[in-house]
Amino acid sequence: MSAAAAPAEGAGGGQAAGGAVRVDQIEIPEELPILPIRGTVMFPGTIMPLGVGRASSKKLLDECLPKSKVIGLVTQRDEDEESPGTSGLFNIGTAVIVLKLVRQTDGTISILVHGLSRIRVKEYLRKKPYYVARVERVVEQPGGGKKFEAGVGQLKEQSRQLIEMTPSAPEQAQTVLANIDNPSNLSDFLAANLNLDIQQKQDLLEEFDVAKRVRAVHQYVSNQLEIAKLQQKIQSDVQSSIDEGQRKFLLREQIKAIKKELGEDQESGTQVIADVRKRLEEARPPEEVMEEVQRDLDRLEIIPPASPEYSVVLGYLELVADLPWNTSSKDKLDLVAARKVLDRDHFDLDKVKRRLIEYLAVRKLNPGGRGPILCLVGPPGVGKTSLGQSIADAMGREFSRISFGGIRDEAEVRGHRRTYIGAMPGRIIQELRRAGTNNPVMMLDELDKLGADFRGDPASALLEVLDPRQNHAFVDRYLDLPFDLSQVIFIATANYMGTVPAALRDRMEVIDIPGYSDDDKAQIARRYLVPRQLKENGLTKSRCSWAMTGIRKVINDYTREAGVRELERQIGAVCRAVAAEVAKEKRAGKRKWEVDADLVRVCLGPEKYGRELHTRVKSPGVVIGLAYTPVGGEILFIEATTYHGSGKVTLTGQIGDVMKESVSAAMSLFKTRAQDYGFDAESLGERDLHIHVPAGAVPKDGPSAGVAMYTAIASLMLGIPSEQKLAMTGEITLRGLVLPVGGIKEKVLAASRAGVKTVILPARNKGDLEEVDARVKKKLRFVYVERVDQVLEAALGKRRLAAAKRAGKKKSSKA
Repeated sequence: MSAAAAPAEGAGGGQAAGGAVRVDQIEIPEELPILPIRGTVMFPGTIMPLGVGRASSKKLLDECLPKSKVIGLVTQRDEDEESPGTSGLFNIGTAVIVLKLVRQTDGTISILVHGLSRIRVKEYLRKKPYYVARVERVVEQPGGGKKFEAGVGQLKEQSRQLIEMTPSAPEQAQTVLANIDNPSNLSDFLAANLNLDIQQKQDLLEEFDVAKRVRAVHQYVSNQLEIAKLQQKIQSDVQSSIDEGQRKFLLREQIKAIKKELGEDQESGTQVIADVRKRLEEARPPEEVMEEVQRDLDRLEIIPPASPEYSVVLGYLELVADLPWNTSSKDKLDLVAARKVLDRDHFDLDKVKRRLIEYLAVRKLNPGGRGPILCLVGPPGVGKTSLGQSIADAMGREFSRISFGGIRDEAEVRGHRRTYIGAMPGRIIQELRRAGTNNPVMMLDELDKLGADFRGDPASALLEVLDPRQNHAFVDRYLDLPFDLSQVIFIATANYMGTVPAALRDRMEVIDIPGYSDDDKAQIARRYLVPRQLKENGLTKSRCSWAMTGIRKVINDYTREAGVRELERQIGAVCRAVAAEVAKEKRAGKRKWEVDADLVRVCLGPEKYGRELHTRVKSPGVVIGLAYTPVGGEILFIEATTYHGSGKVTLTGQIGDVMKESVSAAMSLFKTRAQDYGFDAESLGERDLHIHVPAGAVPKDGPSAGVAMYTAIASLMLGIPSEQKLAMTGEITLRGLVLPVGGIKEKVLAASRAGVKTVILPARNKGDLEEVDARVKKKLRFVYVERVDQVLEAALGKRRLAAAKRAGKKKSSKA
């Protein structure tokens, strides 16, 4: 409690310095000069000294005091603001009379003012050189009743106790308090002298109901009295437990006394800190890390366990203690054994397996080398994710997986700063903590599904993680300490690299995993999928076996995918149907079920996919194109038709911009070469052309359909149907050249799955066939072309082209 203001006579008793003033004898004019004050609130009935230093405030005193000693005091909202506007002033203030004015030698003015009454500023009439406002006196609502009187008496008693327990209170404060009889003046006197902030005091000034104001002041007095009693008790306890030789432990004893009052167990907190310190020593982090952590340990010892900061600091220290700073798995460097583990879990994938064996060989020769950063790219269901676990098993390392699908927050990678409530480390540090070693195999799954929004770009945050020359000192924002990631083997997976940023793609060694051929799927089903589904459905080989005809029936007629996920689901469906029958016949006797093509048909119903090539490519204007998608290769049926019109071209089937440009290029190219095939190019201006790519719900784009578009237009206009079971891919130019395209392996596998026998490819893509399985290449005939003329010869047939050319010439000669 302070003595910033004292009551004046006429305000409930007490003589005021500077002379006695009766409030009821002073008239408050409707227009008052307003003096802004800061850092304090003036209450009616109190006397307060003020220092005046602003030029505008001095001007107000010089011009107004000779005329009238009554002015208005209004507190400004921001005490740091030098020249507050009207919006920076509170609306309720106090009318005062200036009792004394003294000019100081430094140019400032000291005045002594006596509060008269609360006033409300109705409007400001003038702002320069000082404020003048129209005001009105606020009428208070007096309190009454026995409950009110009892509250006033209790307030007075507790105020007396507070003054007694406040060493800084002046001696006459008790006398002044005893002489105040008016409840309104009592509340104003206490409000002016309590240790409250400006907003709390202003709220009391703006409370016109005396009963409510008395209750609010009573609450503040009770709180401060309780704090004073507690401080006195703590001081008494401390003083009784120390002597001259223990003075240097004064502060520590005070902390213990405070914790005792709060009911906190000092011994348990000490034990927790000791345990954390022991775990940190066992973790053996680098010396510079230990120096940083030691500061947090020292700070934890002086933080009360009930404080929210205690749990934050403790959680951080436990994370540091749990991280594997020097704990590593010992690599299994037996190359033959590692290859056996990889072959045991996955069929084919020789390129990936060979790269891992190469890494183990380098690790064997150079134990200090950095871990590789691989990116496995391929359609869903080819075994990219499960390959990570097999790699960890082959090397004898721990395995952890982080799915990045749908992640948009950069903090998922780097972590949150500890200043935020609920902050956590990033996923990289969390997985290392769970793995317990600093060299696990870490799978970064679905890297192409990363997003970005206002919270940052996770792909950019991964640049540091996936750079072998930077990740030896990776700093998580929560950990805020460097951690070595150079021994971690990072294996990323993606379905499509087109959405991965170039900078991130540049930091990884990309290994393409194309889809499986039908023969590969059959072997995978026989070796892995069928045994797994038999086990999951409670069947044994003695009760159920799969014939190869049944497996191929599922592959050919019930699946159409690059991977084997749908294949396993369909095999599981058949196994469940067999399990249901086995469960029914247990009492009647045991029968061994053999799953062949007929039983698959019974269990799965009508075929979902058929070989429709021979039915759809019968009429002119229909050809088969090959496309590459994030889920593997696909075949596209491109259909064209023409009718009488004005030369307009219509495109349907969700065709993208690049494919639309391919159609335009193909149309222009055919117009320039129409004469070569005996076709009247001028007649195209009297026909409309409609090109449709079925499966309209699926978006399609890319330049590789240019060859197929040109062939479809030529086939339609010349009236020659394309060869059946023939597919093609390639980009065309306006000069008739056929350019190379990507995704050849995936497209060839798609053609093989669909039953295509002949594939037309750009001549410059011939080298890409080296990665295609020899068994697949053996089933297909490849035609390599450099110009569109060669495409038409292969697709439409030389003889039929020559016949169409002769027929066109005869027709033109007759015309």
